[in-house]
Amino acid sequence: MKLRKTYVDSGVLIAAFRGQGDPTARAMQILDDPTREFVSSIYVKLETLPKAIYHNNVNEISFYQNFFQSVRQWADQLDIIAETAFTQASEFGLKAMDALHVAAAMSIDADEFVTTERSTKPIHRVTAVNVVSLWQS
Repeated sequence: MKLRKTYVDSGVLIAAFRGQGDPTARAMQILDDPTREFVSSIYVKLETLPKAIYHNNVNEISFYQNFFQSVRQWADQLDIIAETAFTQASEFGLKAMDALHVAAAMSIDADEFVTTERSTKPIHRVTAVNVVSLWQS
């Protein structure tokens, strides 16, 4: 069985850890799905771990580290990612971090990019990777 290469943005991990709000159940469902393999980037790490480390939130650190240990492939061509992010941001009106996440997902041929952004946000204009919102049913 071919696993679905899934890139989750930091909001998905934060929602799953915090365990509150509407997207939490869907976030956990995605993270626990055995038909997916996770791909990621330093950008997701940067948006999650440092604050947890600074506040010495041991449970949150452990949660994120467990996820990062499960990552099968890392987007590591940072120069190419930055150039692609610029292009994507310019074409679709993306915020900088959204553009970096999209470009990272593209660079490792992710099948999908899962986000907490609602479908009205510019990230859903992207066509190079399938963008899935936790807010969609």
